[in-house]
Amino acid sequence: MKARIAAVAVLLLILAGCGTTGGSQQGQGDEERTQKMNMQEAAERADAILDGTFAAIKPPVEWTHRDSMPGDCTTDRKRSVMTIVSAERRGGFLGLVERYWKSEGFKFRATSQDKQAAYYMTPDGFQVSVKFGWKGQAHFEVTTPCVEKAEVSDPTSKSNGPDYSGRELPAPNVHSDFWSANTPVSGASPSA
Repeated sequence: MKARIAAVAVLLLILAGCGTTGGSQQGQGDEERTQKMNMQEAAERADAILDGTFAAIKPPVEWTHRDSMPGDCTTDRKRSVMTIVSAERRGGFLGLVERYWKSEGFKFRATSQDKQAAYYMTPDGFQVSVKFGWKGQAHFEVTTPCVEKAEVSDPTSKSNGPDYSGRELPAPNVHSDFWSANTPVSGASPSA
């Protein structure tokens, strides 16, 4: 387990060094817009990314906010899924999320060897990830690029289910006839 955490930490450090290079006018415009943001505006953009991602998950899942950690010039937003996603449905879940992110123009960066995590970057430099942890609980995180320092308020989106912000997160405990089923979903798998 410690080796897995260390591997994820190394991957995140590598991804943190990957900025957008602005090869196109579209990319340059996104980069310029991000450079004009402050941390609160970037946090709101991160919330919008997560809102869009969860709106794309059909059937919907219950989720809760997790504690955010503002840094010197970056911040992150985290959400954890409270719906039980069976081992047989995790590939389909990741495939659905990845298809949505690709449709939004997010660039694939990496996947874990066990295909339980996927890492992407938005055109404007936000790092997004989804990973399955203990008891198969899906965790989403968006980390902002470095922007102007500012106070960051809590997300305004309401959790879809009980809010465990600031409390110990229980294992996923919400049954879904679709996501909790013990049969695989055909034709959906994460990127290789």
